[in-house]
Formats: sequence, structure tokens, C-alpha cells
Amino acid sequence: PGGLRVSFQGVPGAYSEQAARKCFPDAELVPCADFQTAYAAVSTMRVDRAVIPIENSLGGSIHVNYDLLMKYRLNITGEVYHKVRHCLQVLPGVAMGDVKRVMSHPQALAQCDGYLTGLGVVKQAVDDTAGAAQRIAEEGLRDTGALASSLAAKLYGLDILQEDCQDNDQNMTRFIVLGRTAEPVVQDNDGGRKYKTSIAFTTGDNPGDLFKSLSVFALREIDLTKIENRPIPHKELRALMVSVDAQATTTSSSGADDGAGGEGGQGKLGSSAGVFENLFYVDLDGSVAGPNCQNALRHLNEVSPFMRILGSYPAATL
Repeated sequence: PGGLRVSFQGVPGAYSEQAARKCFPDAELVPCADFQTAYAAVSTMRVDRAVIPIENSLGGSIHVNYDLLMKYRLNITGEVYHKVRHCLQVLPGVAMGDVKRVMSHPQALAQCDGYLTGLGVVKQAVDDTAGAAQRIAEEGLRDTGALASSLAAKLYGLDILQEDCQDNDQNMTRFIVLGRTAEPVVQDNDGGRKYKTSIAFTTGDNPGDLFKSLSVFALREIDLTKIENRPIPHKELRALMVSVDAQATTTSSSGADDGAGGEGGQGKLGSSAGVFENLFYVDLDGSVAGPNCQNALRHLNEVSPFMRILGSYPAATL
């Protein structure tokens, strides 16, 4: 949509910029130095949306962005998959034999480790892929190459020596779209669209508590497409639970509670002596507008000390 401002992490030419452009072709894109700044830009109304990487097919989950989902009460309103194609790029006139060092983001270096080992170059980690290309251009580094997107090479006037340097061609990153409010949802398959719902919850620390929480989906034959376990300090979780209670356990458009414990749970944490609680992030097939999903989430709210709906949104295709 025109008029939108969308934040992403990195400098122009980053893969996040390409994903954001795929989601919002006509929006004004706002680069941010780090992920927290991109989240905060939405929260403080400097931008309307953020497009954030959440997992990669080779590198796995991007844990800092799961943690920031809980810090900022933003809603997941969409997702997009973007294929990562690393290009080795250098200043014009530099030949392959001149390259002694290659810089990029640590994940990009790891994804191209076999290729770089074969070149016999020094690997240098920097904050982001496009930032490496930008640095080479600004500093005139003629013995250094960058692993970045073809867009970065175009923006910073670099030549591409080799395309598709990644060791595994199936290199895909999933990005989520974040907004301040939830988008209207419909029942799954209404109009031919499939939906995905993302939630976070905790369990007790008694034997079988995790089984009880997950069984609410199995009983209704709801498919879980992802489950991620992240530790969260008790103090931080209590603060989240208090913030939910202060909002009177706000009801979403589906009628499912975005709350901290229902009957039996009442927001009680596990009784373990540790300082951390296990927080589970789950993606499931289905829309919160559907009765099957609604009933499962109500049931989960009854058996879990804390539960939050992070978003219900159209599922992207690979």
C-alpha cells in the first residue's frame, strides 16, 4: 500500500530490504542499525510496519528476534520467504586472485564456508552483508571481497565475481511482518487463503505439563509447523503477566484470550528453584477466526500459566 513506512535491519541492499520490498512494493523503506531499533520504530509510530527475519533454513532460528517479540507488544500480520543468494563482489578491476579477505555477516560466512575455504581467503565477520559491500566501496579495499546480494553490488558500484556462493542451494529465510495492531482475519481457506497462527506460552514444571499443553492441538488435529523453546527470566515473565492482567485479558477478534492463565492456571509460574522459565513459541496451521483454533487456544489458556497470541495471518508459500 502507498504511504506506508516500513523498517528493516541493515543498510540499503540488505536481504531484509529485498524481503520488505517484496511485501510492500510501494512503501518507503527505513533502514535501521539493529533489530531492536526496527522493532522500536513500529512501537513508537515512526513507521507503520517492520519486516524482520525469524528463521533460516540453514542457520535455524534468529533467537534475538524471538526475545524482542516479547519485549515489544507488536502483532505478526504476515510472513514472506526470501531465497538468499550470496554473491562475491569486489571493486571494479579486482580479479579473483587479488582477493585475500572476504567479509560478511557471520551467518553468510558460515553458509559459504566450503566455498571460502576453497579460495583460501581470510574470513572477517561484520554486522551485515550489505554493510560489507558498502565498506569496501567507501574505503576502496582492493584486496577484499564481500558476500552480499546482487542488489548491494548494484547500489555500491561493485563487480560480481561469483554468484550463488552458498554451499547449499536451499538457503531460504522466513521473514515476519510486524504491526501495532492485528489485521482482520477470516476462517482458514475462506477465499482460498490458508492461515497460520503464532503463539507463545509457558507450562508448569510437573511431569506431563508440556504434554498437556500440546495435547490441546492434537485432540483437535491441528498441525504444529514449528515449536521453539526459549528461556525467559522469572522477573521478565512476571512483568509480562502483569501487563496482560492490567489490560483486563484483552479479547482478540476471535474471542480467544490473549492472557495469562485461565481456570486452574491463574498465572502461576513453575515452582522450580531456577531463575528461568521455559517459554514456548509455536506456529500452527489455522486461523483464530475458526472455531477449532478458538477452542484449542481457550483450552491452552486454561492449562498454561501464560499464553499470548502473537498473530494470525495468511500463510506464505515457498
